[in-house]
Amino acid sequence: MHGARRLDSPARVAPDYARVRIDPDLGSAIADAYMAAPIRDERAFAAYAAFAEQTVRQYHFLVGRVEFGGLGVTVRVVDDDPYPDALAMVEDVRRRRLRVFASAASNNPHPYLSDGENDMFRAVHDAFGHAASGRGFDVHGEEAAWLKHGAMYTPLARRALTTEIRGQTCAQVFHFGGSRFPEQKAVLLARRFSDPRPALAGAGT
Repeated sequence: MHGARRLDSPARVAPDYARVRIDPDLGSAIADAYMAAPIRDERAFAAYAAFAEQTVRQYHFLVGRVEFGGLGVTVRVVDDDPYPDALAMVEDVRRRRLRVFASAASNNPHPYLSDGENDMFRAVHDAFGHAASGRGFDVHGEEAAWLKHGAMYTPLARRALTTEIRGQTCAQVFHFGGSRFPEQKAVLLARRFSDPRPALAGAGT
């Protein structure tokens, strides 16, 4: 039958992002790799170029006018952390508005991305990672947001995303004990750290 799924074809099960957790041993390994990496590595630049280009396209979709196929979300860049928790951010996104903490105000410049590109990334990650997965800003919520948002990037760009989310979050939690945010880097971690399949298995797929 045209258009019918074969009876012997397995149905795709949507990930249950509420079940996503990062294993502490894996988190510690990612943190160690991030902390050991240099600030910049030219071998990472192709991945970061792809990541930046795809992030900008996602941002234009996020803020684009609805009548032209966009989501119509108004993004404001502010100088203070705008939300007490993810629920407040999600409520704002539902109202088609979003505030992001300005990269320029963090005193932690990115070695590859411009402040504008970094602000765009913060916006799309909040919208397409946290709000879309329904998870918060703790280490497990960031893992779920990395998994959800990663589906919007090519494998090459996803390696940069992994550094930005998994690398920074794990360094903050498993190296610094949550006391400080690590220095931003433009590097690629081991390929296995960018593989979404183990996290997808934990999400019930």
